[in-house]
Amino acid sequence: MKVIAFYLPQYHRTKENDEWWGEGFTEWTSMKSAKSLYKDHYQPRIPLGRNYYDLSDIETMKWQAGIAKEHGIYGFCVYHYWFEGKQLLQKPMENYLADKSIHFPYCFCWANETWTNAWASDSKNPKVLMKQTYGNKAAWKKHFEYLLPFFNDERYIKTGNKPLFVIYRPEQIEPLNEMLDYFNEMAVRNGFAGIEFASQQKDFHLNRNDDSRFSYKIEYQPDLAQYDIKSWHEKKIDCIKDMILTFMQKHMGRSIRKVKNLTIQDYDKVWNAILKNNPKDSKMLPGAFVDWDNTPRYGKKGKVIQGATPQKFYHYMKKQIIHAREDYKKDMLFLFAWNEWAEGGYMEPDQKYGYKYLEALRKALEETNEFT
Repeated sequence: MKVIAFYLPQYHRTKENDEWWGEGFTEWTSMKSAKSLYKDHYQPRIPLGRNYYDLSDIETMKWQAGIAKEHGIYGFCVYHYWFEGKQLLQKPMENYLADKSIHFPYCFCWANETWTNAWASDSKNPKVLMKQTYGNKAAWKKHFEYLLPFFNDERYIKTGNKPLFVIYRPEQIEPLNEMLDYFNEMAVRNGFAGIEFASQQKDFHLNRNDDSRFSYKIEYQPDLAQYDIKSWHEKKIDCIKDMILTFMQKHMGRSIRKVKNLTIQDYDKVWNAILKNNPKDSKMLPGAFVDWDNTPRYGKKGKVIQGATPQKFYHYMKKQIIHAREDYKKDMLFLFAWNEWAEGGYMEPDQKYGYKYLEALRKALEETNEFT
């Protein structure tokens, strides 16, 4: 079973983040200011040994790859930020590409969203920091040419001779099919059999979009399970809101913040919704999650899934591995997440649990005969 963990590269300084959020901002900034909001709320969360690492240091990435591999994670799915030629947070993976001593697989997920200051803003109309646009064939060619050295890397995850490329929100790309056809054409010209495209967010899966160019549709968790446990009425309201938000972003260049209060959900309930889910079609790839708490970013407007422990994670992961193998007939499972500290989804060791979540994953894989 190839457990692929989503990986966030927002742990090094950039001039844009210095300008937008203050000098020295990284994902750790939010973590260091996190607060407990109610009894038994596990915040702040502190990395083991106060290891507030810097991803511009390749030694950090070697350490991450080493402990991930040791505990059964197959590879990282690294968020890739491309805005019609403008890039953000690209340095860690460029360093990784250059250092062939790290023997650990990876692929990219294009996080194709407009960046706003919604984390910090109390406004209903957050400021757009970096608008996502898609351009034409000239822009697509430039994007593909940037990706090509990574696709050619022997460590890049492929199925057959096709690099795996995940797109976070395909429904927001107006020229989607034309762009993906062009990417496939360029891949074939460069010696590949094409590209294996995978979609990530539930909005693309649930709204009957044309998925003909996609080999896979990832059940991104816990987001999909949180949707599944809602009532029919709540789902309809969410659908209408998402359609309005998508329209505003695509056609008006605006981002509207969803107004909400602190939401607390039960870890067991969310995981049971995941395990009850069956593949809607043969393209579905199962997902899993370790934990969720985005209050370091959103404070009292955040969402917490309460009750996670390493023992529970082991119990549910073991079931999901069997579910993936026997019901989905798949050998890939996407895990939220390797290092999403400000959203509570991380496998990296912390002060409270040390390496216990990693050990739980390894145990689940070993007991299902899937550890390699």
